Amino acid sequence: MQLSDSLSDHFAPRYVSKEMGYGVPKEGWRICLAHEFKEKRKPFQAKDVSLSNVLEHIGLGIRYLKWWYKKTQVEKKAPFIDMFGAQPLRQIYGAPLGGIGGGTITRGWRGEFCRWQLNPGMYHYKTVTANQFTVCLRRGGQTVYQQVLSVERPPTLQGWNWGYCGEYAFYHALYPRAWTVYHLPGQNVTLTCRQISPVIPHDYQDSSLPVAVFVWDIENKNDYALDVSIMFTVVNGSGHKDDKNGGHWNEPFHLEKEGEAVSGVLLHHCTTVNPYTMCIAAREQPDREVSHQTAFSPKGTCSGLWSDLITDGRLDSPTGSSPPTPKGEKVAAALAVGCSVSAQSRNTLEFCLSWDMPKITFGSREREHIRRYSRYFGTKGDASPSLSHYALTHYRQWEKSIEEWQRPILQDSSLPSWYKSALFNELYFVVDGGTVWTELPEDADVSGGVRSEDGGLPAQPAVVKEYGRFAYLEGQEYRMYNTYDVHFYASFALIMLWPKLALSVQYDIAGSVVHEDPTERMHLMSGRYSAVKAKNVVPHDIGDPDDEPWQRVNAYLIHDTADWKDLNLKFVLQVYRDFHLTQDSQYLRDMWPVCQAVMESELKFDLDGDGLIENSGYADQTYDGWTVTGPSAYCGGLWLASLCVMCKMARLVDNEETYQRYRDLLDRGSAAFDKLLWNGKYYNYDSSGRDLSNSVMSDQCAGHWFLRASGLGEGEYQAFPKEKIQSALKSVFDLNVMSFAGGQMGAVNGMRPEGVPDRSSVQSDEVWIGVVYGLAATMIHEGMKEEGMRTAEGCYRTVWERLGMAFQTPEAYCEKGIYRSLAYMRPLSVWAMQLALNTSEKGQTTSAQTGATDGEKGQDLRQNQS
Repeated sequence: MQLSDSLSDHFAPRYVSKEMGYGVPKEGWRICLAHEFKEKRKPFQAKDVSLSNVLEHIGLGIRYLKWWYKKTQVEKKAPFIDMFGAQPLRQIYGAPLGGIGGGTITRGWRGEFCRWQLNPGMYHYKTVTANQFTVCLRRGGQTVYQQVLSVERPPTLQGWNWGYCGEYAFYHALYPRAWTVYHLPGQNVTLTCRQISPVIPHDYQDSSLPVAVFVWDIENKNDYALDVSIMFTVVNGSGHKDDKNGGHWNEPFHLEKEGEAVSGVLLHHCTTVNPYTMCIAAREQPDREVSHQTAFSPKGTCSGLWSDLITDGRLDSPTGSSPPTPKGEKVAAALAVGCSVSAQSRNTLEFCLSWDMPKITFGSREREHIRRYSRYFGTKGDASPSLSHYALTHYRQWEKSIEEWQRPILQDSSLPSWYKSALFNELYFVVDGGTVWTELPEDADVSGGVRSEDGGLPAQPAVVKEYGRFAYLEGQEYRMYNTYDVHFYASFALIMLWPKLALSVQYDIAGSVVHEDPTERMHLMSGRYSAVKAKNVVPHDIGDPDDEPWQRVNAYLIHDTADWKDLNLKFVLQVYRDFHLTQDSQYLRDMWPVCQAVMESELKFDLDGDGLIENSGYADQTYDGWTVTGPSAYCGGLWLASLCVMCKMARLVDNEETYQRYRDLLDRGSAAFDKLLWNGKYYNYDSSGRDLSNSVMSDQCAGHWFLRASGLGEGEYQAFPKEKIQSALKSVFDLNVMSFAGGQMGAVNGMRPEGVPDRSSVQSDEVWIGVVYGLAATMIHEGMKEEGMRTAEGCYRTVWERLGMAFQTPEAYCEKGIYRSLAYMRPLSVWAMQLALNTSEKGQTTSAQTGATDGEKGQDLRQNQS
């Protein structure tokens, strides 16, 4: 598209070297290692709140300050949202290492190991200098070149050769793989490091493994042979202060089974809480030489290790374990693999990095949880050798599966390159969102205390028992698990790629819906005291990893449960969408009574009996900075869509009386919605009649979006007139997209009809990347593909190419100056665009094509109910 090309020209990073590496795909995110991002943004903090908003929310500010002081100074804990200590922007991150739910280590695009989440949900951001790859080239028995493959020049380890010229290398990410291509100046040798993590759709075994493989392809373009060694050095720890606690130790290992042998070094990190073992390993082959250094101190010049490698391209390989570290000292290990590369030919070296922390406790230390991968590798903490062996002998199968999954999209010439990069690279958050994936304990009861026979759930639903429990954070800085109003958007990635995990989350949420906790607690927004959890209300989240997730729902303190109108509606909409895409009739049967209960709790907000719920004070949890009075486009639209899917589900379970009840509400509510909110071009933000009630909200069609994603929205199951939806989307595109930042930054949340951003709240003049992807999906559903692509492209170009926020896509940014909440869940909604493309191209989704007709589904449900 011509419009898209102009954005690409404006933002494209440079790359100098002409060496393209081995097997690097065309599509993805590419950047030269010497690139510097010109724009340096600051995180949103308390000081960025406007004076008018400060005055309006002064009570909230005082209450938050008191709470923050108690949390940080008295309890000595990190607040789950820290308005005074937001993470600064570091424009360094690359694709994270590891599978789903076993912890993550992020390797930056310049090669540094720089973001760590081994303790579940808790991040720290330390670059561990000694974690490096080093290349050694030898010719005729003499070392001719040895270089740390890092552009850095650190103050430590001065005995190593640092400062590789970044102009000769580039990084390329197409998650879950990444490539770094190094041309070695003056050597006529090109190295391509391929990083592979086992993140494979519909795979619930290998995708859980805490491992990554590095494959080094060595191209020798000389007329003579070379001996080439790659050395991998790793510190026992993660740059955290507990690295110096003492008692950590390393040992070499060798494991042979099934005709394959691997060897390497185990790094035992012996902390009191959540101890783990890291492992660096290589596969032994007749024409490869594997050698190691069990322990070295990663401080001082460290020239001994450098000299050991430079002498003969191998390490000394001592036997026996290292002594435990004394307090205050660190220990590291090294592994080297060498091979011969003939003239004008190529050879390959392989490494694996794994970490084994099978048993975890969260911050409260009340319960021990077992990670998913331990089902296959045990809970004793001795699995690192087996994990490495498995990874090194199975990574080719992983890559085959990844390529088969990605190929149809990558080869689709109708899709722009930036979209292909966004679609796959944004998936990093499924793994690196503080993600935990645990086994369901034998004594667990997810029903919330209300069993199936009483209108509740089974104690251990089959899908949860088989596939475990899954949780991910709202954001790496917004430390709340399964924040439901945000999961509403992000859930498209799970339901399309790991649907069993999506259903597992829904069962957990459903169990918490019927649960109640009458404990009184003050809510920061209002200052009121109310119950932690009311019955038949969807919780905001399931807890903080610094406390005890799944045991104490709703870590969120801003609003009380009476304000959460949109969460119940989002639950109902997701229930039907998930059924539509999975055809899991047992799931729908289990969820139907819960959906009825939450809809009944919503009806109390239909204050005037017109079939449309009303708002008072704060509209919902998604847009909690915008004051709303009366019915609103956002919540009102979600309500009508929920009524529509309740009609559909009532028909599927053959409940005509319930169908007629919701049909009547839908008909009356739709009439009221049009009367109160439609202004001839779009739906007003709310119906209050105040000065800003006619602002153009980018997300005003969210309810219709979910209907279309669920195969509804037309005919009998239509809640909004098609011509009005298309008019509203055109207004949003013209005003929120093209009249904002020159049409190059996506859609601003709120825009005034005269073409200036709505600045009435902290959030109204922000761009929310995940909302924009959902908006783009809605446009695609409505035949506005070009507008949808242009809308989403502005966000991708801004985040990934202009602001240097790769693999840390934030919740929001403003036109200038600031961003908010790095590494956020909602941008996973980019997968809603793919669902829309699938649907618009095929007339129905692939999943739905294999499903039964509505009549057959209803018959099946009725038979199972009886």
